[in-house]
Amino acid sequence: MNLFLNRLFRAAKLDAGLYEEVIADPKTMFQAMMAVFIYSAASAYGGFGRAGVAGINFGMITTIAGWYIWAFSTYFVGVRLLPEAETNVDRKALLRAMGFASAPGLFRLLGLIPNVAGVTLLIASVWVFVATVVAVKQAMNYKSIYRAVGVCMIGWIIGAIFQGLMYVSLLSVFGISAQQF
Repeated sequence: MNLFLNRLFRAAKLDAGLYEEVIADPKTMFQAMMAVFIYSAASAYGGFGRAGVAGINFGMITTIAGWYIWAFSTYFVGVRLLPEAETNVDRKALLRAMGFASAPGLFRLLGLIPNVAGVTLLIASVWVFVATVVAVKQAMNYKSIYRAVGVCMIGWIIGAIFQGLMYVSLLSVFGISAQQF
């Protein structure tokens, strides 16, 4: 447990060595997925907690699915569309790295504090994006940080579109109205 918390802290500090460590160790997949699960719970409680249990379930489902679509899109764009000469990455290694890159998203839990939700969402989202850029740069062996930013941005846009479509469809399924947020 202590090692897991240490890794989350190092991921939030943008420690490139941590990302190299989890890329090289397939045994860290469970920890990476736990980081994503904890991130989704923090996002759900911080962003949708005022909507009750349905809002929390909605938030967790959309966050996990959105994260996975972002990770898969980033892999596809980085490996198939914008690779560098040294780009040779295993899909699972990228998932592990991007899983730990979600660690700064734990701060989304602060969205439970009235009048702070928007600011914490913005700060945590930017922080997660920057951590993901570091993770992708390491996982895909990019020399250019700009390529990593571009790949992450394209993947994020695809994930955001998918997540937006999920919001529209699932809001009605869970019976959540915009006034509940």
